[in-house]
Order: sequence, then structure tokens, then C-alpha cells
Amino acid sequence: MSSVTFSTTVGGDGSTVTDDDNATTGLGNGGALIRLVPMMQQVVNVAAYTVNAVDSITGLNDLYLGSYSSNPTLNNSGDALIAGNLYFNDVSDEMRVYTGSAWVAAYIPAGSYLPLAGGTMTGNIEFNSGQPLGTPSSGTLSSCTVNGTDAVGFRNIPVNSQSTAYTAVLADSGKCIFHPSTDANARTFTIPANSSVAYPIGTAISFVNMTAQVVSVAITTDTMYLAGTGTTGTRSLAQYGTATALKMTSTTWIISGAGLT
Repeated sequence: MSSVTFSTTVGGDGSTVTDDDNATTGLGNGGALIRLVPMMQQVVNVAAYTVNAVDSITGLNDLYLGSYSSNPTLNNSGDALIAGNLYFNDVSDEMRVYTGSAWVAAYIPAGSYLPLAGGTMTGNIEFNSGQPLGTPSSGTLSSCTVNGTDAVGFRNIPVNSQSTAYTAVLADSGKCIFHPSTDANARTFTIPANSSVAYPIGTAISFVNMTAQVVSVAITTDTMYLAGTGTTGTRSLAQYGTATALKMTSTTWIISGAGLT
């Protein structure tokens, strides 16, 4: 007995047809009158499935072009390239994708990227608009400029206006603590101890007093020297006086200015 099963994996409905007189599947003993037409329909279905599969393979063949030594200008059917075409360049050992106007690397080859830890970035580094660097939790940025000319950092001195006794915070590094003329009261501005706020060595904090009332510039357990004399302790800043304190070591500062005693 011969039989054929039209599998669903190739487009059939899973039925089986035999050449005997089986009451359910057979073509013999008059069964062909009932089953021949449905069987031929299954043959057509399988043939259509095969054609579609061939078309899919052809389409894939036109999407991934294979291996070439240089950028192809047409797909494997001789038609124009489309965005998304792929091929492997066997000279540079890289996969390339067509953007619609040019071939570009589809991925960064191993060994060409900066590792997550360590490594050195050299040359000019540019970020396209809309792609911010983000906010790293730590790290050091050196030998860089904002726009090719101006160094990284403040391009002016930000002013922190205070009309009360005030203890500087880490964010005051590089800023001016300002006593405005509208606050006609003596105030004390304090530089905290390194154990409380660990300003980096080289930190500068400026002070300005615009009132007739003296502003005291104090320090806690660390040492602040007066420039020129080397005396230590709290300093007095007169009206219209300006002063800048510079951190020299982890626990020492030096302060200088006009109207400062």
C-alpha cells in the first residue's frame, strides 16, 4: 500500500491519502471520486507554500548579500540597494549595513571599544546634540575645554548671597559668598573643617562685604593663614572688602584681600 501525508509544516492540512480501499483515506473502490479533488487541492497548497518559501529565501538573499572584499553597489538580484542591506567585508573583517546612502560598520569590532574600567581616550571627543554625557558619580576630566578655547569650569564667579550667619558647603567651591547691602548686620561666614567638608586642595572661595557692618571670615578646627603675615584665626572684612581663601593642604588655607584684617 502506498500513501502520502500532506504535512502542515509544508502547507498541507495534515491529512493522509492511500491507494487502497480504506473507507477513510483510500482512493480505491470508488474512493477517488470523493478524495481526488481534495487531494489535488492539497498538492496545490503544498506547491504554493514551496513557492513562498523560495521567495522568502530570495528576499533574505537580497537583504544579506554575503561576503565581499569591497562595498557592493547592487543587491544579489542586481537591484538597487536599500537601507538595512548587510554584508561582511572580508578585508576589514567587519559586518557593514547600508544606511540608504552609505555603508557603515554594523557594530564595533572587539578590541576597538573603551573598556568599562581603565583605558585611555585620545584625540578630540565629540557628542552629537541630544546625546548628553550624563552625570558620572566620579572621575577626573583634565586637559579639556568647553568650546575649544575656554577651560572646563566656571566662566564667571557664581555669587551665593547670604544675609545670615553661614557655613560654606562643598558646592561653594569656586564661588563668592556675598553679604548684600540690604542686610545691615554683622555676619560670620565660616569655612568648615576638612573632616566635615573635604574640599579638594586648590579650592578657592571668595567673600564680599557690601555693608558697614563687619563680616567675620572664620574657620573651625583647620588653620587659616593671613597672606603676608602668617597669622592665623578669624579675619574681619570691612565694607566693600573682598577676600579669597585658597586651600593649600587638607587642613590649611591662606586668605588675602582688600579691606581684610
